[in-house]
Amino acid sequence: MRPALNVTVMMDAGAISDDDPQFTADTQATTEGHVVVALRELGHQVRILGVDDDVAEIVGEITEHAPDIVFNLTEQFRNDRRLDKAVAGLLEMMEVRYTGSGPDGLMLCRDKGLCKQILSLHKIRVPDFVVFRPGAAPRRPKRLDYPIIVKPIYEDASDGISMASVARSEGELLERVRFIHERWHQVAIAEQYIEGRELYVSLLGNKRLSVFPPRELRFGAAGDGGPVIATSQVKWNDEYRQKWKIEYGFADLPEDVLGRIARVCKRAGRLLHLRDYGRIDLRLTADGRIYVLEVNPNPDISFGDEFAESARQGGVDYNTLIDRILHLAVRRYPPG
Repeated sequence: MRPALNVTVMMDAGAISDDDPQFTADTQATTEGHVVVALRELGHQVRILGVDDDVAEIVGEITEHAPDIVFNLTEQFRNDRRLDKAVAGLLEMMEVRYTGSGPDGLMLCRDKGLCKQILSLHKIRVPDFVVFRPGAAPRRPKRLDYPIIVKPIYEDASDGISMASVARSEGELLERVRFIHERWHQVAIAEQYIEGRELYVSLLGNKRLSVFPPRELRFGAAGDGGPVIATSQVKWNDEYRQKWKIEYGFADLPEDVLGRIARVCKRAGRLLHLRDYGRIDLRLTADGRIYVLEVNPNPDISFGDEFAESARQGGVDYNTLIDRILHLAVRRYPPG
């Protein structure tokens, strides 16, 4: 039996409820709550540390209550997701053990343009794309055909993505790029829409990677004017999914296709320095081509979400999943 650890669960301050700041309720509704409960059920001592905009507070808490390891669930600092790498970097400078990807992996995956450049250089298919920076005149390369998906370059969880993100003309493209610049105050990335099945592939491990059964997002009413991409509404609105017959399930695929997907995802994860766990979002075309859409370090691991469901289908229950992530991280560091 593994020894109990003193675990500091570090999370965005906004995830901590005033009604239950220590996550003691029997039923939890968030990733943070699910992880805290699982760690306690596994026998670990858990402290909660909320991260907002104060570096000194993080340093003081970790110095005063030195953990055996930090379970890092932070997604931003000072309300800026680009600074998730800085939080990991601070832990590195303090020589504190922590779970999940480091500053390099977080940086490489956060910038969608850089991520796709690296994958493309290593012969992994990605959609054709172009980056539009604020202040520069947007020009669409001739190779980039409509429809085109326009996104904020640094966001995740489908933030900034709606049906209006699908541009089918020059006017719609320019309008959406302008929207990203003005509303999100960041670079816009415009990428080729890939017709095909949308798959989510979860990875666990470091030197040896386990690939769990892929999940699939099925757009049941796409031919009737429904969504064709994973918008924010698709991901987070149950009524919207019911209206447009959108369902999550497991992908039924031949063994040879599953093998090719596993190889692509392992390569992508290693190229982009994922650690402990990660998720790769793909499109699989009718003729069998695999396109990587996104690479997600430290993805959502809430109970019942895509990663946990894939792990369960692969024979790993939720508490075991959290235990494996924790000890994958522990084993990356020298003893002591």
